Amino acid sequence: MENTKKTTDTPGLTQGENTKFSARDLAVCALFTTLTAVGAYIKIPIPVLPFTLQFLFVLLAGLLLGSKRGAVSVGVYVLLGLSGVPVFTEGGGFWYILKPSFGYLIGFIAAAYVMGKLAENMDNLAFWKLIGISLIGLFIVYGAGMVYYYVICNYVIQTPIGVGTLFLYCFVLIVPGDIFLCVLAALVTKRIKPVLRNMGY
Repeated sequence: MENTKKTTDTPGLTQGENTKFSARDLAVCALFTTLTAVGAYIKIPIPVLPFTLQFLFVLLAGLLLGSKRGAVSVGVYVLLGLSGVPVFTEGGGFWYILKPSFGYLIGFIAAAYVMGKLAENMDNLAFWKLIGISLIGLFIVYGAGMVYYYVICNYVIQTPIGVGTLFLYCFVLIVPGDIFLCVLAALVTKRIKPVLRNMGY
């Protein structure tokens, strides 16, 4: 009974996932939505998909906010873009669902939720565990992104792409930068999460 009470009464970002969102929770989610949008415009142009800092803030949303709040912050970002607000790497609008790269945005939401679920009850913020969780998020994003890319190219917009070419341009050439972001996110989380816990999160 005591363990149950502790879980449901703690209004934190790492515990209390069964509680309703407080005004503070909504503010933090809005902050990460904004950071993800800003990250879309901090980019390094490379073939096929530009490298941006979006993924860094998706990682941090999951690791710091927990499953539901992390997924909500990223989900709101995606909905804003689909509604026409130019928060995506190449603008915004509902037409974006026909872009082959939209699958990565779907992967962002799923990754934030899964990473948050894995991280929200961690008592020991071991650096290598945080990297492991981040890499799980990375594979979720790339898995969703590559499958969506293949389907849209081959069956919707009729610009066929082979599996080998897809793997090269949509994984091999761009994943090193995102692996670096996984390490960076683990470092930031190890520093910031104890502070958030002390603040009642």
